Amino acid sequence: MKRYVVLNKEIGQTPLSCMEAWREKNNLAPDISLTYAGRLDPMASGKLLVLIGEECKKKETYLHLDKEYEFEILFGLASDTQDVLGRLTTSDPILFDTRVITQTLQTLVGNIALPYPHFSSKTVQGKPLHTWTLENKLDEITIPTQTSIIYALKLLETHIQTRKEVYDYTTKKIETIPPVTELRKALGNDFRREDVRADWNQFLAEGNKTDPFYRAKIQCIASSGTYMRSLAALIAARLGTTGLAYSIHRTKIGTYKKIPIIGGLWTSMYT
Repeated sequence: MKRYVVLNKEIGQTPLSCMEAWREKNNLAPDISLTYAGRLDPMASGKLLVLIGEECKKKETYLHLDKEYEFEILFGLASDTQDVLGRLTTSDPILFDTRVITQTLQTLVGNIALPYPHFSSKTVQGKPLHTWTLENKLDEITIPTQTSIIYALKLLETHIQTRKEVYDYTTKKIETIPPVTELRKALGNDFRREDVRADWNQFLAEGNKTDPFYRAKIQCIASSGTYMRSLAALIAARLGTTGLAYSIHRTKIGTYKKIPIIGGLWTSMYT
């Protein structure tokens, strides 16, 4: 039996549903253990490392692997989840010179302390941060930070989309998650999608359908535990505006070694 498998998690799947779909497809017995090493949010896609059988007992040794992502930032909007599945706030659309974005990205390479997203499973005083958020008790705690290493940040491309195109993309994307009726498995009752839908409808109605919104696609190589949602919001803030993670796709999992002059290379990779 394999020790592990690398699955392609689709947008809308949870890591658990992705893992169990693979179990069913491969007729794997229910008593064979599976666990994922490094989760992906429902709105994210890409490589998911799943341990099988006895290898699950070694999960701790897999939790410090480096990752590569391609993610997009949509500027001019923010949300409390830092992606499209949150309660929205908007600011004026803004356009950038790509040189400014590239220069800003380079200032973030190296050691960095990023706050955990308010909607994350990070535990504070025995409760996940998303529970503190939904209970409106964030003022009672200090938001913890995660110290990470950003090995590389590269601007891949930029695009301009109209307000209507942004609306069509996001409203389709948030419906990829199957309805969640079990409250303990949902963030605020089915991910609060009734309220989120209303926010996106308001976004469409509050301006012209042809209003331009700028988005940037970025490649990031980082150490384990680096939230692309937090990084997207930080990059936007450094550029003097707001932003959210429009898309997140994990492309590589392994061990990355930083090397002077040439930049770095992957010394091991899970495929």
